Amino acid sequence: MRQLLQHQRTGRLQLEEVPVPECVPGGVLVRTAYSVISLGTERSSVSTAQASLIAKALQRPDLVRQVLDTLRREGLRATWEKVRARLDALKPLGYSAAGVVVESRTPRFAPGDRVACAGAGFAVHAEYITVPELLTARIPEGVSLEAAAYTTLGAIALHGIRQAEVQLGESVVVIGLGLLGLLTVELLSSAGCRVAGVDIDERTFPLAQRLGCALTLPSAFSSVEALRAWAGGHGADAVIITASTSSNEPLELAIALARSRARIVVVGAVPMNVPRQPFYEKELQLRIARSYGPGRYDPAYELLGRDYPLDYVRWTEQRNMEAFLQLVAAGKVHPEQLTTHRFPFERALDAYELVTRPGSERPIGIVLEYTAAAAVERTILRRDARSARPGKLAAALIGAGSFAQAHLVPAFQQAGVRFVGVATATPSSAYAAAERLGCHLMSTDGAALIAHPEIELVVCASRHDSHARYVRLALEAGKPIFVEKPLAISPQQLRELEQALAQHGGILMVGFNRRFSQALRDLTEFFASRSHPMSILYRVNAGQLPEGHWLSLPDQGGRIIGEACHFIDCMVFLTNSLPVRVSAMQLPGSTPANPNVAATIYFGDGSVGTLLYLSNGSPAVPKEYCEVFCQGQSARMEDFRTLELCSGRKCTQRRYDGSKGHAEEVRAFVQALQTGQPAPIPYEQLRAVTATTFAIEHALRTGTVVDIEAFLQQEWAQAR
Repeated sequence: MRQLLQHQRTGRLQLEEVPVPECVPGGVLVRTAYSVISLGTERSSVSTAQASLIAKALQRPDLVRQVLDTLRREGLRATWEKVRARLDALKPLGYSAAGVVVESRTPRFAPGDRVACAGAGFAVHAEYITVPELLTARIPEGVSLEAAAYTTLGAIALHGIRQAEVQLGESVVVIGLGLLGLLTVELLSSAGCRVAGVDIDERTFPLAQRLGCALTLPSAFSSVEALRAWAGGHGADAVIITASTSSNEPLELAIALARSRARIVVVGAVPMNVPRQPFYEKELQLRIARSYGPGRYDPAYELLGRDYPLDYVRWTEQRNMEAFLQLVAAGKVHPEQLTTHRFPFERALDAYELVTRPGSERPIGIVLEYTAAAAVERTILRRDARSARPGKLAAALIGAGSFAQAHLVPAFQQAGVRFVGVATATPSSAYAAAERLGCHLMSTDGAALIAHPEIELVVCASRHDSHARYVRLALEAGKPIFVEKPLAISPQQLRELEQALAQHGGILMVGFNRRFSQALRDLTEFFASRSHPMSILYRVNAGQLPEGHWLSLPDQGGRIIGEACHFIDCMVFLTNSLPVRVSAMQLPGSTPANPNVAATIYFGDGSVGTLLYLSNGSPAVPKEYCEVFCQGQSARMEDFRTLELCSGRKCTQRRYDGSKGHAEEVRAFVQALQTGQPAPIPYEQLRAVTATTFAIEHALRTGTVVDIEAFLQQEWAQAR
């Protein structure tokens, strides 16, 4: 299929052939009929991408801070690889579309249903789109697909009006008569409000008047007196700002236009430098409209389909979309009147030329029409890609996020591996990664790529819930697989892997890289002659994640399963013994995104490990600290940069570069493949580390000491 993409380094727009996405769980796959270009949002996106690197840095100081933090934690090379991967990324554009369902993974919709679709990253400008259930709305009879393509924008306008809490007969001023402002005007007029509109460009005034504006004036302070007079001399009951500008003037104008105790609602992208005195004197209310409505930016709602109860949240994103469509069906709103330009999708670049360089005519609604029904192909052969080199292992990369491209890809390439295929969940990421790696196979279907006859090795760095499935498929296909941690996120997934290994055998490696670092190897060597059990403290200053981060979603296993497995593996490597029991407690105030956990792990040789996994610390403190006591010897390792080894009264210090063994683990794995040796980490250790994370989660829930093997067997028995 074809999709419109934007190169993040240069801002260049491309219409490229990409694989069709897989239907998201709990969502639909839609053949697009129409999509609408949002001039304000997409013009801003294009101009930001086209800015120089210095201008980008000035516009996004938050990203600059992230780069500096990564530089401090991971070093120059890894930081550069992550920055380069981000700059080389291709961003999908668009967020408002309509089409026909071709595949459904939710009972709410069926193939053949006409639907309106919303969401950046979902309702993009592409011939096929996959959209979660709660960002999809069925189109009523009598509503055209073109009109329905405006639904996302209509829901944004509708939510802004709801935030204004307007009542029948009230006077409302809309500042900014672009696409969003005009939709707001017509919705307000349909609701029985008196509406006036202002804009710096008077070319939209006739259309605004047809849609319900009783008064249209230039957006300037010279218009204040006339607008206040129109509103009965006391000012507007509400002012809705739908403009997009870097100037603070819209907010200052809204203050001047508003009556005492009026509501000012900001819908558009404008600064909000709020002058206190006029707000205080008028006792004004300033409100923000968060996009389409309640549910926006909540992954549980948007991605997992957890709707809010109607009795408590009357208007959600989806219900706003449905309400807008009902208004269109009733003839109260006429979005097709807003269409000033139509382009066939193959001329999408011409449409964006109009967006970024408008001429004498002001565009309002720019609609892209999709006529060709391309076949659903999820794996594409790129004929212009570099051919594979003889003698090199041909690998498939499943998941091409920043970690994979910064750490795994360079390490595998240095070890003599050639990536010939890449699969990611999103078509744009698959295309960008294939371009960068020179792959001639790109796909949105990891299973199909694993089965492809050219693939000799699988490297998996996808989201955690998919790891076990891809490992099982690789084992069944007889192909070695390197999978990032965790190996599995549930006892049931681990059981399926046990069965696949028993039936098919195979070579499996999990990315427990720290045991390959020089610092941890030196620490282990220091205690090589011990005959007594070890006492280990491993403290992790894990840091805060934003609530709703994908790692905290229930279907991803959480941070203990997803990251703490690293540190349990370090203890297994240090002791050369397997965990047998665990106890654990969680501090009050912990959340799924930010747990604070203390776990005690008892090993078969009598060693005891304490894991402190904390998200409530200062980012100024190094992330990892390991302290070991045994038989008159002590050692302290801090962040793979310093190691202090003490025996008797004598201590020595060693310094390292902070590398955590990524290159070394990959080199050891590839060498094992080339020489016919077993995988560098015995499976019994991979299994034990994984099972220990499950036991810690059980101990946190029950407050009991958990026998790991007994717990695992019990879970497997209950699942039969």
